[in-house]
Amino acid sequence: MTDYYLENHYPFEGCFNFRDIGGYLNNDGKKVKKGLYFRAGRQDRMSSKDLSRLSDLRISTQIDLRKPDEVLDQGRGPLEAMGAKYINIAVIPEGGSDQLSKLVGDTGISGKRYLGYLEFGPTSWLRLFGILAKEENLPVVLHCTAGKDRTGVSTAFLLSVLGVSRAVIEADYLLTNLDTERQADFIERTVGYPEGYDRESMISAAGVPKDAMKDFLDGVESKWGSVIEYLTKIGVTQEQMDSVRNNFLE
Repeated sequence: MTDYYLENHYPFEGCFNFRDIGGYLNNDGKKVKKGLYFRAGRQDRMSSKDLSRLSDLRISTQIDLRKPDEVLDQGRGPLEAMGAKYINIAVIPEGGSDQLSKLVGDTGISGKRYLGYLEFGPTSWLRLFGILAKEENLPVVLHCTAGKDRTGVSTAFLLSVLGVSRAVIEADYLLTNLDTERQADFIERTVGYPEGYDRESMISAAGVPKDAMKDFLDGVESKWGSVIEYLTKIGVTQEQMDSVRNNFLE
């Protein structure tokens, strides 16, 4: 997985956890196409060198999973100016963080918290797969703030539809932890650590727990049978899933 990461990760100077999910094999031996789906953190701090490389990716659609207040605070980033269509899909609605804490407790990042995302209703996932089913929307950058939690769940859903194994989905999620030191150093160098944080705690905050994706997928399977059954139940159609597979597999 380390070689895969080195090949698919984009070590931008001012954007972290930016990587292509192409190259994975699914359970039928088909391969996820490269250059179509990039998962990432926020892009508003990119350097001029970063912007030149980002432009080369020719992104058609920016799918922003952040809450409106995060977007207002951080900005949309540079992709619109490069010609990308901007779409905001707030996986956690305004006030949703407090609702999550009431629903699942102050668990921090966890599979239980990810399952809480699903309690906000199906709209986010219906919109997401509606976008991914249309070839003209590709390539996409899908991101939240850190590119690990909301982005991780969304990417797990996509890889599940593409027939990629759970083991690979869980391993892909954990690749986030390979870019945390760079992020912590960037924060220290530019704005300084938040009050109460040092380098070690910043690295931890930028990463993901080992079992969170496993626990999330276990929870989905326990309640609905599988990711596919969950998505079908909320209204993602077979035609849309087939289109997504046609778009992303070779």
